[in-house]
Amino acid sequence: MSMQVMRGWATRHASLMGLIGLLGVTQEAQAGDYDGSPQVAEFVGEMTRDYGFAGEQLMGVFREAQKKQAILDAISRPAERVKQWKEYRPMFLTDARVARGVDFWRQHEAVLARAEQEYGVPAQVIVSIIGIETFYGRNTGSYRVIDALSTLGFDYPPRAEFFRKELREFLLLAREEQVDPLTLKGSYAGAMGLPQFMPSSFRAYAVDFDGDGHINIWSNPDDAIGSVASYFKRHGWVAGEPVVIRADVTGDRADEGLTQGIEPVKTVGELRALGWSSQNAPRDDMPVTAFRLEGENGPEYWMGLKNFYAITRYNRSVMYAMAVHQLSDMLVQARGNK
Repeated sequence: MSMQVMRGWATRHASLMGLIGLLGVTQEAQAGDYDGSPQVAEFVGEMTRDYGFAGEQLMGVFREAQKKQAILDAISRPAERVKQWKEYRPMFLTDARVARGVDFWRQHEAVLARAEQEYGVPAQVIVSIIGIETFYGRNTGSYRVIDALSTLGFDYPPRAEFFRKELREFLLLAREEQVDPLTLKGSYAGAMGLPQFMPSSFRAYAVDFDGDGHINIWSNPDDAIGSVASYFKRHGWVAGEPVVIRADVTGDRADEGLTQGIEPVKTVGELRALGWSSQNAPRDDMPVTAFRLEGENGPEYWMGLKNFYAITRYNRSVMYAMAVHQLSDMLVQARGNK
């Protein structure tokens, strides 16, 4: 949704009840899936008491919200077999994604350079994130965020608490940004815009990078670029530092060094004692994420550094972080060749 449309909506409705009235809907709203729901009534009561929302206007939003079975089907679908790196990598590191990424980089070169200067996050990493998340804005999601978060917050008990928190954050950001909460779209899980921020991440890390007084990550690449850079900076990105180091392993104890999960717990020195080595290894006392990937040519051993861990804070997956890193390298190479 364009910022002009956002502002137009706010102007037409601001007279209802100030900014709180921005969460109103038409007076003739029809009863929806959540009209009369005790869960919704309790939630609205909390929002009214704790955050000053007008209860009737907020109930009007939920009278328009719809329960989507497709969302419940999607989140309940059994997880696919965990792909090996040799299968995962080709899904994201494609010629088309690289070519479109180079175009995106050139189109927004000045903004990316400013984001890199202000936050220390390389332009190619920002472009890579947006490329992997939404193919540079092509696939940002088709569900209304209010439907996604209401469906999961009120009709998906396994994670209802999490999604109700995100629903709360979404309503707060809609009020703060003066946008109609019934119009914003995202993924089936409520992730939004070019960088696919959840509402809580939006409120914590998104920035008004073009200085127009609003944050719009849906159709304003400037704000999306600045917001990704802000996210990484806040999650520990260190300017000028490497992301990963390829390791060689020897002996029969190498796999004892592999990290269980994501958190960097073993140090370079501890890994060395287990048979890990690298020509470019950092100092012995540095904790790293040690992992093995099954590549096309066999096992690959890697040590993820602070910036690698920062990428995993965006998505807690070693393969995701490697895809972001390697796509960023491919973008640099492709850009230099054109």
